[in-house]
Amino acid sequence: MEINVDIREKTFIKDQKPVTVLDDIHLTINSGDFITVIGPSGCGKSTLLKIIAGLDIDYEGSIVIGSKEVKKPSIEKGFIFQEHRLFPWLTVEQNIAANLPLKKPEIRAKVSQLIDIVRLNGYEKAYPKELSGGMSQRVAIARALLREPKVLLLDEPFGALDAFTRQHLQDVLVEIWLKTKTTMILVTHDLDESVYLGTKVIVMKSKPGTVGHIIPIELPFPRQRTHQSFQKARQNVLKHFEQLDHYSAADA
Repeated sequence: MEINVDIREKTFIKDQKPVTVLDDIHLTINSGDFITVIGPSGCGKSTLLKIIAGLDIDYEGSIVIGSKEVKKPSIEKGFIFQEHRLFPWLTVEQNIAANLPLKKPEIRAKVSQLIDIVRLNGYEKAYPKELSGGMSQRVAIARALLREPKVLLLDEPFGALDAFTRQHLQDVLVEIWLKTKTTMILVTHDLDESVYLGTKVIVMKSKPGTVGHIIPIELPFPRQRTHQSFQKARQNVLKHFEQLDHYSAADA
């Protein structure tokens, strides 16, 4: 389902003065895309994600998913935060089901299927305190996918994890995307992550935040970080990022 982003302006009030955070952002995201968004700190990446999710409606413009304008959060838009935000008193399977009844055979079947997809077999009855950070984040991803969202929005979901766990979860996320073809939009500070996961990389410019470049990554999955084609794509994204960073500094 196509997503049309039209943000003419998003401002915050700082020291009693309006500060423009996002300006003149126009995007069309096709159904099944895996979009990664990268840019300098403070460029409004997370704000953009929250607007698409309907978590922030105080802006000028519109977000349209399919034929429906986004006015509020809904189960059509799954959101994964940097922190897993699991309920500590619930088990893995209960956290995934959340407010849906596990006693229903169809719900339990879906939960079991997702536990298999995110590689948590054997931990169905475990509590969050018994899980690593990476395992907890997998539970959060499964919980979002249970509602079969049209789009999954991920705000630096692996930022707090060690490098090995981060790479493992990137592979898990790619497997999920290849199986479900859910449209995904992931915000990251990690250049390698943006290239490894994205079918397109959006490079944002700051002050105010706007789209600098949209770079297609035409590499087959699964991708090899050490392969020459990956390094070439990485250098291409880095080149565009450095150009925008230079221009931003000059404008300032």
